[in-house]
Amino acid sequence: MPKNLLCSKFVTFCRLCEGKSLAGPYVSIPVLKAQTWLAGVVILLSFTNAFAESEFSTFWQKFKSAIIAGDKAAVAEITNFPLSMPYGIKTVKNKQDFLRRYDEMFKGEANAVQCFAKSEPRKESAKRYEIYCPFKDTPNDMENAPIRFMFELTKGDWRFVGLDNVNE
Repeated sequence: MPKNLLCSKFVTFCRLCEGKSLAGPYVSIPVLKAQTWLAGVVILLSFTNAFAESEFSTFWQKFKSAIIAGDKAAVAEITNFPLSMPYGIKTVKNKQDFLRRYDEMFKGEANAVQCFAKSEPRKESAKRYEIYCPFKDTPNDMENAPIRFMFELTKGDWRFVGLDNVNE
């Protein structure tokens, strides 16, 4: 492309970005509509993150309440399958497997009821939160909290997606 033509296209693009009509100083309707649309997209994107955080807060209260109440079925409904498990432990394949192995996950190495009552998940990214719990034999040792419960935004809903022992 000749240098003159490239420069000409660049100037045209810049004038459009500044909201100027190519015919003169008056802003054209299509440019105004494009700017309004772009402003709307920017505003929506800024609210998406805040919306996801408030959605997670609602999810967390529901999840935590179900764990504390021992409502296995409610926890299973907000769990993503297959559920990731620590190294060397088979994944939880489905709801039936989850219900059968519930105590292994929430009363095994960590006491989830005690941990969730005291701790809050931390945000890892816009689509991921994690909470670390101590071993059930040392419930107050938050400095050594290797049991990680992971939550992700999947297909528009927050879900419990995995359990891990970060020491393994």
